[in-house]
Order: sequence, then C-alpha cells, then structure tokens
Amino acid sequence: MKQRPRAIAVLLITLAAVLPGCRQKNERVVGLVPKGATQVFWQAVHAGGVKAAKEFNLEVLWNAPATESDSSRQIAIVDAMINRGVDGIALAPVDRTALVAVIDRAIDAGIAAVVFDSGLDSTRPVSYIATDNREAGKMAARRMGEILRGKGKVLILSDGPASASTVQRVAGFEEQARAEFPLLELLNVQYVMADRAKARAVTENVLTAHAGLAGIFADHENAASGAVLALKSRQNHTVKLVGFDASEQLVTDLKEGWVDSLVVQNPFRMGYESVSALALALSGRKPARQIDTGSTVVLREDLNKPGVHNLLFPDLETYLGAGTSGR
Repeated sequence: MKQRPRAIAVLLITLAAVLPGCRQKNERVVGLVPKGATQVFWQAVHAGGVKAAKEFNLEVLWNAPATESDSSRQIAIVDAMINRGVDGIALAPVDRTALVAVIDRAIDAGIAAVVFDSGLDSTRPVSYIATDNREAGKMAARRMGEILRGKGKVLILSDGPASASTVQRVAGFEEQARAEFPLLELLNVQYVMADRAKARAVTENVLTAHAGLAGIFADHENAASGAVLALKSRQNHTVKLVGFDASEQLVTDLKEGWVDSLVVQNPFRMGYESVSALALALSGRKPARQIDTGSTVVLREDLNKPGVHNLLFPDLETYLGAGTSGR
C-alpha cells in the first residue's frame, strides 16, 4: 500500500507526457461534410481539404451520408461535429433549406461555418465556395445547341428541387437555350434524386415516349451515368448526351462516343478553398464571401491536354493514401 502514491505519480507523469501528442501543436479540428463519399468528385474535395489543412496546421474530420439525397443523415453528421466541439465546419448541403437550422446551431456555438458546392438559404456562413452553376448550365446549353444545330427535343435530368447547385444549372441551361436556340424543345425536367438506377429508368421511359429525342442534359454524375446505361441498353448512338462532372467510366464513355461532352468542375480546388476559408476565419481574418472555382466543357479531343487531365484525374493518393488514385 505504501507504493500506491508513487505509482499514481508515475502514472500522472506518463499521461502528461502522452496526452499532448493526441493533438500535436494544438491543432484545430475542422469538419468537412460533402453530400456523398463514393464519387471521385467528393474524394477530390477531401484531398483538396487535406492539402489546405496541412498548410494551415488543421486536422480534417471527414464524414458524409451514404446517399446524396439523405438530408437527415447529413444533419446528424453536423450535429455530431457540433457536440464534439470542432472549430469549423465546411458543408455541401444536400438540401438548401433543411440544413439551415443545424448550421445556425453550429454558428451559435461559436463554430466557423463555410458552405461549398451547393447553396444554403442563409447568409450566416463566412464564405460560399462553388462553381458558378448557372453559368455552367449555360455552357452546357451552348454545347447542346451547337451539336443539335439549334433544334430538337431535349431531356433534362436533374438531382432534385431542393439541391441549389443543380437547380441553378437547370436554370442556366433553360435560360441560354431559350435565348439562343428557340427551336430546341425542352421537355419537362425529370428529377432522379442522385440515383443512377432511377436516371436510367427515366431515360428509358423518355426514349420510349419520345422516339425523336435528340439530346440529354444530365446535370450531375449519377444522372449522366444512368443516362449512358439507358443509351447503351438500346445501342442508341444518335441521342447526344451532355453530362456534368466526371468519373473514370464517364471519361471512357466520352472516348467511345456515348457521351458528347462533360462540364467538369474543380472539386480539388473546392475542398482546398473551403478549408482555407475556415483557417482564415479561425485566425480572425475575413475570407472572400464567395469564390467561383470554375468549370470547363471537355470534349473527346481535349482529354490529352495536361490541364484537363488534372481536372479529370486529380491527385488523390498524395493526400488520401494508397489506393485512392483518381485514375
């Protein structure tokens, strides 16, 4: 029994030496919450966030819903980060209204908040970092009008009416098409809720109902992937598909002619700028209120251009580890 005080003292000294290593250099922790986790797009966001975190001595806590339409799961993830006491949160909201209350809770708790990729019906976050989605939609319409020579029926496949980013893409597409190509017949927008199987089924139904369908604008990766599967199932090489975002399979489909073109964003920069904005806010400085991370229309002949290659196949392995290459 006489040895107990000495043993306790040794234990306390050991803990004092070990515990500081749990968060080296007093690293602050920031949450990075995308709409989903499996697509290369979101992995590139993660990689860009990690790059910025290393530069600013931050730790990134990454978590995402299993599906890109699950707003309740995304709310639970943000709530868990608030309860954990993170220093900042960067969020790509699944739903522009449903996520407002939880971001308000974070800000009220003294947590810096940034919104990226898709808008939120709130002005409280310190920065909004995204593609200019309306302009990207206009770019897609210009390409569609060009390849269809200004006339024909066009199907628009979108995510859902609550997703601010895709709502803006559709608005830009419709605005530009009607202004520049009045003979394009835009069919009613079909919402597929980021579900590849649903996108395929909807496309097949429209192909049956509209034998003369000339073009498809698919405003996100899952919509484009589902539409390609429908075209392949019918060996339909006549309908022109303008997609949005990229995956290795969609790039292959572009090479093989199933896809005419892809409007490609810069998700790596999106993640980098989001975490950088949090770092600035945490240091007492003001980040830019809004940053446009850019978009590019990629054609088959562009695939070997160095800048395009880096957009399509971002360097994931350097920042996320082995087995995560963008190629």
